[in-house]
Amino acid sequence: MFLWRSIALLLFFITIPCTVNADTEEQLRQAQKLLTDENYSAAYLQYQQLAETTNNPSAHFSLALFYDQGWGRAVDKAEACRHYKMAAEGDIPVAVHAFADCLRDGKEQPANTKLAAQWYQKAVELAYYPAFCSLAELYVTGRGVGQDRARGLELCQQAAQHGNVAAMERMARFYLEGDDALRDPVAAQQWLLLAAERNSPPSQYRLAVLLREGGGQNPNKEDLTTVLFWFESAASQGYMLAYFPTAELYFKTPKDLQTQLWPEEALAKAYLWLSATQQRSTDPAEKRQVKLMLEQVLEVMPASWVKDLNAQVAAHLALHT
Repeated sequence: MFLWRSIALLLFFITIPCTVNADTEEQLRQAQKLLTDENYSAAYLQYQQLAETTNNPSAHFSLALFYDQGWGRAVDKAEACRHYKMAAEGDIPVAVHAFADCLRDGKEQPANTKLAAQWYQKAVELAYYPAFCSLAELYVTGRGVGQDRARGLELCQQAAQHGNVAAMERMARFYLEGDDALRDPVAAQQWLLLAAERNSPPSQYRLAVLLREGGGQNPNKEDLTTVLFWFESAASQGYMLAYFPTAELYFKTPKDLQTQLWPEEALAKAYLWLSATQQRSTDPAEKRQVKLMLEQVLEVMPASWVKDLNAQVAAHLALHT
């Protein structure tokens, strides 16, 4: 929710001063202030008045978000799409993309991928990079346009090469999940690595999974150092799917041959990530497995560690839940 309010606010500062008169600009500023303060009822009325009296594209875009995100009212995708369309007609790139999604998914009317492709193309011409991969998806699958895998990959790659992390992730999925003509685990690994290096938790997790399974350029399943690094990078940012794999790798760290004990760091980290998994996981089977592993850890871990480690787990969960 905060993300979309931020987008609406950013949109205002980028577009408004150049496109509206002073009175409308001030009214939009007031509406944005109300929205930032989460005074949804008052903000909605202000945007509604502007949309009805001036047909302002930014006001329509904000109204679309109210219905799309459920800010102070019931979610209504059809009404959101109606406002996205009016904002798109004012050449607001994010609204153009959103309206194309409406057409593709049939949120306002029966799905129309041919028309969706035209609006995605308009967003591409406005240099809105998320739209490049949305249009690419249609070319790759042949929906709404003639199938052209090469054209699709070229489009999405343009956005990825401009640093768009979502485009990097989409390129990886094309190579991992596409048909046989597209499958290329090595290329997928390269794109996931670029996104992971830009601190994307989902990409860090997917890269770790790919490496663990011997895909891409690193088929050596025994070398788990890099796998653990990427799993823990994702887990440290609150990406819950990475918690248990991180814990499991620490738990499986080879024990000292003489003492048959884990290294201290591995022991502490196993406890941390097992505890975090136990508190956040909704998978009964996983929680049962975590319980058994925690019992083994607690048998050998000094009791004096527990208080400090529990505080670390609590601080992490408070930050990321």
